[in-house]
Amino acid sequence: MTTTDAHKQQAQAGISGTFSHGYLYVTVFVAGMSTLAVEFTTSRMLQTVYGTSNIVWANVIGLVLFFLTIGYFVGGRLADKRPYLHLFYALVTFTGFCSVFFLLLTSVILRSAASALAAVNVGAIASSLVAVILALAVPVTLLGCISPFAIRLAVRDVNEAGRISGRIYAISTWGSLLGTYLPVLIVIPLAGSRLSALIFGLTLLMVGLFGLWQNKPKAGLWGVALLLALLPIALFWTQGSIKAYEGQIFETESAYNYIQVIRRDHCNYLLLNEGQAYHSFYCDGGVVPRVSVWSIMLAAPYFNPGPVTVDHAAVIGLAAGTIPKQFSRVFGPIPIDGIELDPAIIQAGVDYFALNEPNINLIAGDGRYELNRLDKTYDVITIDAYKVPYIPWHLTTREFFQEVQAHLTADGVVAVNVGRAPQDRRLVEAMTATMLTVFPTVHALDVPGALNTILIATQQPTTAGNVAQNLAQLGPDSDPLLRAVLETAVIAQVPINPTGIVFTDERAPVEIIIDSLVLRYLLQEGPGGLPGLGQ
Repeated sequence: MTTTDAHKQQAQAGISGTFSHGYLYVTVFVAGMSTLAVEFTTSRMLQTVYGTSNIVWANVIGLVLFFLTIGYFVGGRLADKRPYLHLFYALVTFTGFCSVFFLLLTSVILRSAASALAAVNVGAIASSLVAVILALAVPVTLLGCISPFAIRLAVRDVNEAGRISGRIYAISTWGSLLGTYLPVLIVIPLAGSRLSALIFGLTLLMVGLFGLWQNKPKAGLWGVALLLALLPIALFWTQGSIKAYEGQIFETESAYNYIQVIRRDHCNYLLLNEGQAYHSFYCDGGVVPRVSVWSIMLAAPYFNPGPVTVDHAAVIGLAAGTIPKQFSRVFGPIPIDGIELDPAIIQAGVDYFALNEPNINLIAGDGRYELNRLDKTYDVITIDAYKVPYIPWHLTTREFFQEVQAHLTADGVVAVNVGRAPQDRRLVEAMTATMLTVFPTVHALDVPGALNTILIATQQPTTAGNVAQNLAQLGPDSDPLLRAVLETAVIAQVPINPTGIVFTDERAPVEIIIDSLVLRYLLQEGPGGLPGLGQ
């Protein structure tokens, strides 16, 4: 008998000894679940620093597929050379350990990256991104090794190779389905990203450890050592806040966002994900210290000829309620429907932004879907769901604005907050062109001190001079905030320049415009031109 034959017999003996197809399938199922759980947990961690743009998602998905590909090759070769059950379960155990270790390490790295991004320290940002790639490579590559290794162990007759491999990939995919919904809808919102990494990694480690113990008890001691080594890691790396901004009073992770509330100078501010812009603010006693992007929305109905009355309004992109609260201040307790995708943001508004006015109807859901469920018409509809580079394309199309128009009164108006760069107005121009296919007149206001343009479309043909005329007709008892807003609106008007691009449900190249806009801005202005939290 040759050495090779002896090796094959030894391998087959190991496979047929305590081999259990049932437990092997359980292992493959948990590994499939863990693969998607690692992907979603990693993406959630990245969102706290780099945001939720398509670029971030493309990077995560692309890297996961790349490292899985490497794992498939490595796992297949390893299984052919050493097809032993104890080695397979040792691999599973070590993969579970790495899933916890490297994801928690990623959270530590990103905590420093958050501070670097706030200070616009590009060197630290770049190095942190490289570290995240390296951290993702190890657990995902190891996860890719598991399925081909399992197939090699399960196939004892070449005539059943197709059936066994198909069954294992089906079971792995079933696990991936669970790994898609469980972390996103339940585990991350309830436990947070760091504990989610611990939960899914430990589950895989325990499955591998049990299989290893059953097949080679002495080797199982090494698995127990890995488990014990995770205790101090889990203790120290899951403590404290995810990010530590000055004045932070609240943070949470929802199914959609990483949410922060910080307090500065008697005001609370809402930050989301990478935290490089305020999404809402509320100052003690309802004080409005300055005319902001949200305040400018108050000027929208004054583009109609006077006298102006507002009896019913809707807000798409409620955030923590800054817009409806200021509308309630100026126009009184009129009925306002506020739509916000993330219910956790609404709850933050109630808890930290005094979003408790009885006239504001809080609606959690997608802006377009929820608007179409309402059978009301409004004098004003504001849309504040656009913030470069996170623009829901389905809220930019001609068909969407036709649906908005159907919910306006005969002299209703719609106000849209659109981002831009100092020398790049392509997004504003394309949005203007799209809105002009639905509305007879569109006006543009460049918000002073911000990279925002407010586009205001009217149901009836209107002129820019209406704002100055309505300002002149304001009574002495008018709210000072309204007067300041109209004064700002008079001087902030800019000519519109619609392009030939019209966004439709069939074709809306929003991402292409945004990606090139951001890239051109960084090349022209450099990282020092990025807005900070104070802007």
